[in-house]
Amino acid sequence: MQPLDTTMLLRAYGCGVFPMADDRSAERVFWVEPKKRGVLPLNGFHLSRSLAKTLKSDRFQVTVDTAFERVISACAEETDGRPGTWINGQIEAACRELHTRGHAHSVETWHDGVLVGGLYGIKLGGAFFGESMFSRMRDASKVALAHLVARLRVGGFTLLDCQFITDHLASLGAIEIPRDDYVALLDGALTGSAAGASPSPDFRALDRFAAPDSPEETVSVSAPISGKRIVQALAQTS
Repeated sequence: MQPLDTTMLLRAYGCGVFPMADDRSAERVFWVEPKKRGVLPLNGFHLSRSLAKTLKSDRFQVTVDTAFERVISACAEETDGRPGTWINGQIEAACRELHTRGHAHSVETWHDGVLVGGLYGIKLGGAFFGESMFSRMRDASKVALAHLVARLRVGGFTLLDCQFITDHLASLGAIEIPRDDYVALLDGALTGSAAGASPSPDFRALDRFAAPDSPEETVSVSAPISGKRIVQALAQTS
């Protein structure tokens, strides 16, 4: 199986194109550029009362980048509700390499020390390309997504790409937009900070927001963050 060139992969994301495979055992990928693109506006996340209550309860512990390989493997698993997967060995290996390069991240949801949900995606400029999520317990993936949206908002990101819309994502605020509109949003996310319009997007800013009294060098991206902090970050207006 030919490995994917990760530098080329980042360029593809920067052009609005992403890879998929026919199934887990496929030896090749194909490149996708949908005519309609799913995005989740970062100021449009639907934080229901029940989800806010779940977050504040800290029923789940949420970390970032502590179990990337386990998350992507779980996302690639076949389940009763998801009999197939588009994540083949090429894509999984390339994302693991991007993770070591600082371009791929995971959000993990834990319950009593057990990994019960999470998501992963690719970071490029002010854009985050959400690749896949999984859930083994009710609300586990919703909590992971809420943490991701809060992280992106606090960090100055402007685009959360969902690729395709599902009922689950739509219930959380995701919308579908034409390809030309998506390309304009992507261009802005990739060039906005480069033009000096705002500080460079910072994926770790939320950790400092959650621990404002801690010296920057002691803040760990993997430290669990209070659900109350997440609700606070999502409630803030830009």
